[in-house]
Amino acid sequence: MPRVPDEDADELPTPEAGPDRLGWRGWLLRVALAALALLLGFLIPYLLYLNQQVVERFGQLRWQLPTRVYARPLVLRQGLTLDAPTLQYELEAAAYHPGDGLRPGTYARDGGRWRISSRGYADVDGRVAPAVLDVVLSGDRVVAIRDLRRHLALRSARLDPARIATLYGQNQEERRLVRLEEVPELLITGLQAVEDRDFNHHIGIDFSGMLRAAFVNLTSGGDTRQGGSTLTQQLARSGLLGIGREQTFSRKFKEILFALLLEAHYDKRTILETYLNQVDLGQRGAQSIRGVAAASEFWFGRDLKDLSTEQIALLIGMVKGPSWYNPRRNPERALQRRNVVLAQMRETGLISEAEYRRALQAPLGVTRDAGNLAANRYPAYVDLVRKQLARDYPADSISGAGLSVMTGMAPSAQRAAEQAVAGTLEALQTRGRPPLQAGLVMTDVHDGDVLAVVGSRQYTEPGFNRAVDARRPVGSLLKPFVYLLALAQPAQWSLASTISDAPVTVGLGGGRRWSPGNSDGRSHGDVTLMDALAQSYNQATVRLGMAVGLPRLAALLRTLAGIEAEPQPSLILGALDQSPYAMAQLYQFLASGGEIQSLHAVRGVLDAQGRALKRYDKDAPPAQKGDAVAARLVGHALQYVVTAGTARALLGQGLGYLAPAGKTGTSNDSRDSWFAGYTGDHLLVVWVGNDQNQPTGLYGATGGMRVWAEVFRRLPSAPLRLSSDGIEWRWVLDGQSTDEGCPGARRFPFVVGYAPAYQPCQYAPPMELDEFGNPIAPPAEQPEGNLLQRAGEALRHFFGGGDPAKRPPSAPDPAQTTP
Repeated sequence: MPRVPDEDADELPTPEAGPDRLGWRGWLLRVALAALALLLGFLIPYLLYLNQQVVERFGQLRWQLPTRVYARPLVLRQGLTLDAPTLQYELEAAAYHPGDGLRPGTYARDGGRWRISSRGYADVDGRVAPAVLDVVLSGDRVVAIRDLRRHLALRSARLDPARIATLYGQNQEERRLVRLEEVPELLITGLQAVEDRDFNHHIGIDFSGMLRAAFVNLTSGGDTRQGGSTLTQQLARSGLLGIGREQTFSRKFKEILFALLLEAHYDKRTILETYLNQVDLGQRGAQSIRGVAAASEFWFGRDLKDLSTEQIALLIGMVKGPSWYNPRRNPERALQRRNVVLAQMRETGLISEAEYRRALQAPLGVTRDAGNLAANRYPAYVDLVRKQLARDYPADSISGAGLSVMTGMAPSAQRAAEQAVAGTLEALQTRGRPPLQAGLVMTDVHDGDVLAVVGSRQYTEPGFNRAVDARRPVGSLLKPFVYLLALAQPAQWSLASTISDAPVTVGLGGGRRWSPGNSDGRSHGDVTLMDALAQSYNQATVRLGMAVGLPRLAALLRTLAGIEAEPQPSLILGALDQSPYAMAQLYQFLASGGEIQSLHAVRGVLDAQGRALKRYDKDAPPAQKGDAVAARLVGHALQYVVTAGTARALLGQGLGYLAPAGKTGTSNDSRDSWFAGYTGDHLLVVWVGNDQNQPTGLYGATGGMRVWAEVFRRLPSAPLRLSSDGIEWRWVLDGQSTDEGCPGARRFPFVVGYAPAYQPCQYAPPMELDEFGNPIAPPAEQPEGNLLQRAGEALRHFFGGGDPAKRPPSAPDPAQTTP
């Protein structure tokens, strides 16, 4: 109850406090105080928290960069075997485009003359400068190379390599970092003209830009609608600072605060450079394309600095919505957006009227696929790369580390191998034959680079890598190394030495015995080592293997290829399960002329700055003289395998000009078909078989060798010309050197100083008698009939004919004893 005032009192009555009596000023004061308390109690701590986030996330920015895998650079040198289609494919694989041949990444052709403008790149031995090259091809060879800028004739030149794969980390983001000075000026100014004209003056948010965008959106429609976000705001919501993209007031408020804080901490150059490396410009599957440099490769297959005006305009236009304006899926929409950007470039004076009209008529200029931003379409090769890198780098330290892995892959060789496998296996896949598969490894005989790997008939699909991981019986593919050991003892053995191919029995111990036979079911008497290898005679080879020693054969395999094998007699005939890769490592010794070269898919690894971290392509030590001569002798024998032995079908397929050396191999019941062969440039090992180990009905010459032949019908390669260093040739008859042209004599290579003693040719043609029995003097020139007679004598000698009494005794038969 209110107090009643005393009438005599001097004080006035005090009104009772209440909402009706505060008035509007009191309420305004209370709201202001409450807002101040809210500001002090919530907003300021929140701003401090956001500020800390900006400093931590942006100030310590570390993008996860993908590791890029590159093919080998194409080395052009005088005398290189190279035809025009192969050169063009190599250029296109490395994202070169037809053009004037003066702009980097373009080429121009006039008949056999090519003008190629290479890009600079980092290789394992340092930086390779860009160049404008004049390259002349003639007769499928490089005959001249000239540097047009320096006006110099060159012996060789390197072109930047194709990108063949990308190893991503946890974030499936394709990104190539660029500095601001590496970005074309038109891209920088055009981006600001379209997206943020007041970028250089605002504080992170642009009130005038918001008003201008609102006015444009109210007065016009369609593709000319504008947004009010600055580049700084777009950067804030790009995912870099953890702001979502949902359209809510709280998200927008957070974006504005982040933009203000970014501008407070960092200068305009830093913000713009970060934006250019972070902006979203496309998607391929699970991989997002981040930054203008990666987008340039993805959409145009070009380096950023090589973009035209219209291509720059398209990139800027796609900032608004890379999915909506995808030029491969929505070309009309993308073209309209590009032209809007071109109009704004003209409006702001960035391009002239003439350039605007020219660019307006230009096509979009995007590639049909991802350009030089290669998908991992070589799974078998990349699998080998990963295996070799794993020796020195933990698996999680490679992907997403921003490294450059420089490999030895040759795109033209890889394509030839893939097409040969697919085409040949399709032709061989007849009714009743089990499903065929293949594994293939090709190397460079000069340095051990792995040029191509095919691990499956479905070569673009990842899965079991038969080239590296399959272990199958190699059969006769091992025989040349038995002969290598023998020929390394020139005092005892030569290719002209004879050995018995009669039935053979080897004791295995414990009362067990082994009696291998020949594939034709026949024995062939005494044969030369040259013939025994050419015809792949098992019985003769077993005798030779027992003579040179099983422990030596096992040690040789371990030394040349790291193959561990038990020194059992069956090893002589290839009772050993190995992969095509392991056999390629073994045959590399022969193909390289006796050098022990380690095969390498990886040539080297570069860090993000292009500095070499590790090299794998170091030169092998030169071949020892004895090794080189023995390897050349085996090479001559393997060339004879092609001209007169189990691989002679190669001549009928038009490959005699390569003078290849090779060996067929077939396992029991025709379950595995092998061929290993080499030319002057390439070694190729092929396996064809069935994953369930079923008989295929294929021999080495009808399966693996057919794939081999198909490869070299597509791929230019130099003929095999074996050095004559340390070797002398002699005509041999009955184990003695004789005169050239002596009937029945054959020509063999020997280690210098170890040829057999000379015996003059004893052949005297039979005297022809006249009708009275008197001898008729022979004519001055040998009649044609005598030449045929000589050929007949030679053939009879080749097949074991002739007088046995005139042949030397066979070599001792060590196989008849128990080891």
